[in-house]
Amino acid sequence: MKNRIIITTILLTTLVFGACKKTLELNPLDKIATSDFYKTKGDFDKVLAAVYASLQVEEFSVGIGFRDCFTDNGYAQFNSGSSKDFVQGTFSPTTGGYETALYNDSYIGIARANSLIKNLSAYKNSDMTDNDRKLYEGEARFMRAFFYFQLYSIYGDVPLVLEPLTLDNQKQAKVPAAQILTQITADLDYGIANLNKVSYAQNGGHVTSTSAKALKARVLLFAAFGNNGTPDATILTQVRDLCKDVMAQYSLSPNFEDTFRDATQKGNPEIIFSINYLAPNNASQVDMYYGDWDACAPLQNMVDAFECTDGLPYGTSPLTDAAHPFKNRDPRLAKTVYVDSVDFGGGKVHHPSNLRPTGYGTIKFLEPGNIPYGFSTLSQQDIVVLRLGEVLLMYAEAENEIAGPDATVYDAMKTLRARVGMPPFPAGYTKDQMRERIRHERRIELAFEGLRHYDLLRWHIAGPVLNAVKSSLIVYHFEDKFYRWPLPQTEIDKSGGVLVQNPNYK
Repeated sequence: MKNRIIITTILLTTLVFGACKKTLELNPLDKIATSDFYKTKGDFDKVLAAVYASLQVEEFSVGIGFRDCFTDNGYAQFNSGSSKDFVQGTFSPTTGGYETALYNDSYIGIARANSLIKNLSAYKNSDMTDNDRKLYEGEARFMRAFFYFQLYSIYGDVPLVLEPLTLDNQKQAKVPAAQILTQITADLDYGIANLNKVSYAQNGGHVTSTSAKALKARVLLFAAFGNNGTPDATILTQVRDLCKDVMAQYSLSPNFEDTFRDATQKGNPEIIFSINYLAPNNASQVDMYYGDWDACAPLQNMVDAFECTDGLPYGTSPLTDAAHPFKNRDPRLAKTVYVDSVDFGGGKVHHPSNLRPTGYGTIKFLEPGNIPYGFSTLSQQDIVVLRLGEVLLMYAEAENEIAGPDATVYDAMKTLRARVGMPPFPAGYTKDQMRERIRHERRIELAFEGLRHYDLLRWHIAGPVLNAVKSSLIVYHFEDKFYRWPLPQTEIDKSGGVLVQNPNYK
């Protein structure tokens, strides 16, 4: 059994919406009123489990790889999350998919966190210590920061809701994105100060102080590039220092693939935060999505981006073997992508039931022990949200922008590449050359972990990169307005004019 939070489903409508007006104050007999629920410390555990459960919706968990289909990495043959609409330039306030889900599901998570925080302050029973209160609030505020980062990075200006809403104030106007960022960092700073200082592996599936530091580094790395892709050295200094703190407490998993496999996730020294599953009652569809449906098909240009084992680009290296394209390649290629069928060796083979539109599939998140994959597959591998591999890349990027390619930048990249037997970068890089190598390394190391989209947006290179894609089954057309997504039209309509659409979509 895994040492983790076991997610429960809690149907507490009033926890989200608060009390009604006087004429509606009679509590429904089939629901629990907020005022009647929080009676013991154990009740806060249940609500905290519901806050964590907010992460299990597709776009934050098993569909994490689909976010790469909004980029030059993959193709979603089922239009997962409306990625085809995005890359083809037909994205609009009524598109639906992730355009709506990211917004709505983020606010569901925020509402649950707000309910816990508000009722925590009113709870006076002796079964909860001051330290307990700080831990509960720290975890809830970490989650609230996570969800607000989704909104901040994708939509920009959004409503800032910090308490349970009522019928009187449920229609909320937007606030500037900078105000959202301030709240995110305040929540994460609270978590850094008050969450347990142990590593994530030692904390039973609960976020820790280092989880908050790693998430804050990701948030600030995004914020540091502003609206034009020009980095802010002051913000990057914070990123660098946060990463140094995390790097001192974690180590890379000896094997790249172990971070994503069920049997090797418990106690894994690289994982800083993950979304937990426990079959059979709390299983996911990750093996079916990627292994049987091929819902996230790597593009040829993504496959070609993996270097040869000498560190030179495929096609340029003398080790290039066009007849055997996976031969002499960065080992992460075969641990990320499969050709036509899933094959782990030793007879562990699965032939997907769906078409492979690009000829490739994503093997990175698949569990060999769950073959054959299908509707009955009960996947329980955790979805890794934060890990040391990303932190090393964030450190190297921040330090290179601040001071150039010094020894610590080279060391971070050497450590990351050495795990898979890839050679270190050659000496003598300029800042610009190192920047390009780090960006390329992020694409390879973090492929299909949902971060490529963030990167193209924050570097402000989504236009030239996506409009240059020629290896997809559809024609890419990126417009500058897509650096900020439209707010869902359904939310605009429900607000009665209080919530105003982002300027480029009016």
